[in-house]
Amino acid sequence: MEFIRSISQLNSSHQGCVATIGNFDGVHLGHQAVLQQLEAKAKQLQLPMIVVIFEPQPQEFFAANVAPARLTRLREKLLAMHRYGVEKVLCIHFDSRFAALSTEEFIQQLLVKNLQVKHIVIGDDFHFGQGRQGNFATLQQAGKLYNFTVEKQNTFVIDDERVSSTRIRQALEQNDMQQATKLLGRPYTFCGRIGYGQQRGRTIGFPTANIFLHRHVSPLLGVFAVFLHGITDHALAGVANLGTRPTIGGDQLLLEVHILDFDEQIYGHYVEVEFVSKLRSEQRFASFEILRQQIEIDVQSARALFNSMRKHYGTDSD
Repeated sequence: MEFIRSISQLNSSHQGCVATIGNFDGVHLGHQAVLQQLEAKAKQLQLPMIVVIFEPQPQEFFAANVAPARLTRLREKLLAMHRYGVEKVLCIHFDSRFAALSTEEFIQQLLVKNLQVKHIVIGDDFHFGQGRQGNFATLQQAGKLYNFTVEKQNTFVIDDERVSSTRIRQALEQNDMQQATKLLGRPYTFCGRIGYGQQRGRTIGFPTANIFLHRHVSPLLGVFAVFLHGITDHALAGVANLGTRPTIGGDQLLLEVHILDFDEQIYGHYVEVEFVSKLRSEQRFASFEILRQQIEIDVQSARALFNSMRKHYGTDSD
């Protein structure tokens, strides 16, 4: 995949493309339908395929304090897009200047001048330009003038309800990992690199892999049974704490994973943590001894869950 970091980096190899534009937070099944439609058109027309995204996401720019937690950080989003066949991603820095573009300026500067777009695929809820005044009809009218075509991906529905990032966040808040997986088309995960922590877990018998998330807010918080991918050729079962570690007065969001029956040095690995089920909410304990006792209970709960999963899938495969 080619990551184009700004409009200024566009060149002739990107122009005359088919494109789609949006946040693509989560890269869920609705997004995947748009990407499949885009890929099919690119092959039909034998043109480059470009996905246009924004950093920060517009809602984060306009209302940073109340913007919902992202399902996927930029790197996670790019990894997911690569998985679904995206060739090129243009990331536009969303700032006050870009936000002030009128619909006509948006079309002229981005679509016509810089991308020389030939075909656009958008979701049915896509709006653009100052005040979100541009929509599908606006693009259709512009296409007649500037010689590009526009195609809309209709609402993607599961269980009689639209698939959306908001709906997935709600499923995660309710610890409905099965529903989140259903809407995403894959398990919900966080990605990150394992770094050095304070090694406090090791002192109470539960060493952890520490993953700094570089997030201000998270759609998940608490203690979870997880699978860790990226260390061996198979998933490693574990117990993860996702939060700020109130027992030690922490204030930075951190993902700590205690890998069951595993004791190897894994610093520096880039890993993917799959959330299987929430065991409990994060809480502050009066002492490390009480914390240690609770972690023992968490580990027992996770082992019981993993054992039941093995029995279930073993029965299904017979």
